Parts: sequence; C-alpha cells; structure tokens
Amino acid sequence: MGHKAIFLDRDGVINRERGTHTWRMADFEILPGLPAALRQLQDTGWKLVVITNQSGIALGMYTAADVERLHGYLHAMLAESGVKLTDILYCPHHPEVGRCLCRKPGSLLLEKACARHGIDPARSVMVGDRDRDVQAARAIGMAGVLVASNTPLIDVVNANGWCA
Repeated sequence: MGHKAIFLDRDGVINRERGTHTWRMADFEILPGLPAALRQLQDTGWKLVVITNQSGIALGMYTAADVERLHGYLHAMLAESGVKLTDILYCPHHPEVGRCLCRKPGSLLLEKACARHGIDPARSVMVGDRDRDVQAARAIGMAGVLVASNTPLIDVVNANGWCA
C-alpha cells in the first residue's frame, strides 16, 4: 500500500489568487494559516505535493526560473514552520501554444508524483479551486475537493477531518 498525500493547486489554494498570473515575489502572498495547516497534515502522515499550471511560461510572460524562484521561497518559508513539501510539479504549457498531457485537467503530473513518491491515488486527495483540478484527480482515481479561491486551507482540512 502506497503513501497517502494531499495534492494542492498553487494559486488560490496556497497563495492568493489575483485573477492574473503570479510570478513576481511581490505578488506571491501566502494565504493565512497555510503553514499550520500543512504542518498538521504532515504530522498526521500526509505527503504534501503541489501541482500547478504555469502557462505564463509558454506565453512568454515569465520564465521557468521565475517559477523556480517562487517555489524556492515557498520551500524555505514552510521549512521555518517545520513543513517539508514532498514535491512541486508544474506545467509550463498553454493550449494556444501546443497540446500537452501535463496541464490540468490532464493527470500526468499527478501520475508522475504518485510514481516518484510511492503515493496511492486511492488514499489521496487533490484540493483545488478550479474544476480542472478535480477532473485531473478523478482521472486517476483520486478524490478531488473543490474549494472557493483563497479559502484558508485549515478550514478545508478541518471540514474534511483529514487530521482527526
């Protein structure tokens, strides 16, 4: 039996959804209570994986290095609270610039994380603020939880009893 994991969309679940692409550090606002929620999940045996579409790369708005910089900051900030993300995977593509299998609602990034980290999709959950997040999860037999953008993760964790 594989590990259980919480898969998280980034914009709108981890950081504030602004209605536009987020790649500048100045615009990357972590949602309230996020480190505490992730710490609770981690302490009760959940692996923590971030899956995010970053189509601004394909559109030439920003680079993979910009995304990596934000993700490096996220890792460091969470480490201060004792949280270690298992992985962060992102799709750099945009449908207008070509087709891919990794852009949600495609499930390739979720499948890759499961294979890489010994995660059992049937014991795992994807939390996202778009239908495509839930569709990607369901495509591989994973539960999907749709939340309103910018909902504090601790509220979602408590409502679902994941740490009980």
